[in-house]
Amino acid sequence: MTVIGDDPLVQLVDVQKWYGDLHVLQDINLTVARGEVVVVIGPSGSGKSTLCRTINRLETIDKGEITVDGAPLPQEGKALARHRADVGMVFQSFNLFAHKTILENVTLGPIKVRKTPKAEAEARAKELLDRVGVGHQAEKYPAQLSGGQQQRVAIARALAMEPKVMLFDEPTSALDPEMIKEVLDVMVDLAERGMTMIVVTHEMGFARTAANRVVFMADGRMVETADPETFFTNPESDRAKDFLGKILKH
Repeated sequence: MTVIGDDPLVQLVDVQKWYGDLHVLQDINLTVARGEVVVVIGPSGSGKSTLCRTINRLETIDKGEITVDGAPLPQEGKALARHRADVGMVFQSFNLFAHKTILENVTLGPIKVRKTPKAEAEARAKELLDRVGVGHQAEKYPAQLSGGQQQRVAIARALAMEPKVMLFDEPTSALDPEMIKEVLDVMVDLAERGMTMIVVTHEMGFARTAANRVVFMADGRMVETADPETFFTNPESDRAKDFLGKILKH
């Protein structure tokens, strides 16, 4: 496990968000250190995905402040594009460009946003595709790959931007069971290499093995936060006990 410093990379301070009358994020205070892996879990509708999406401003907030590497989130335009390059995001659905090859999907961002020379971008993309186990698929199109392979390409695409932090919004929930492990293995490898990660997931095994910290959310609030061992063996809140009781029964 990577040694975590006290160097804050992502900070959310008193973050509030409403959808109409629904208060979806309530008093969110969260600091993620550089190199830390934070796994966010909780029942459906608890605000987990919304929280994840506010960090790269796919969702705006109504009150509070979010900073990444000391800088507040830009509002729009080029500054926002640069911010999103620093904050990698992997979604439930793979969001690959269907009409571009796997290699083109991974090189597009570095070439367009980072202005990386094409040859350099392609060399780096091939390294990353090899790392996630799909290097031999570089010339294929997304539709020719399995869901698990497409999601690993999506991870490589985010990594190609050399982000400071990676956000994962339920990255395995659209996959067949046998494909889940191949994606989680890539994520565990990333965690072991020291990538700062915020992961929304239902995969409790991943939370136990890869997280430095587990955040449990319910009804738009952070109910409790603890290291995985403490959280899974001795949760403090009734909500967490109830949630774990339901999902950990075999």
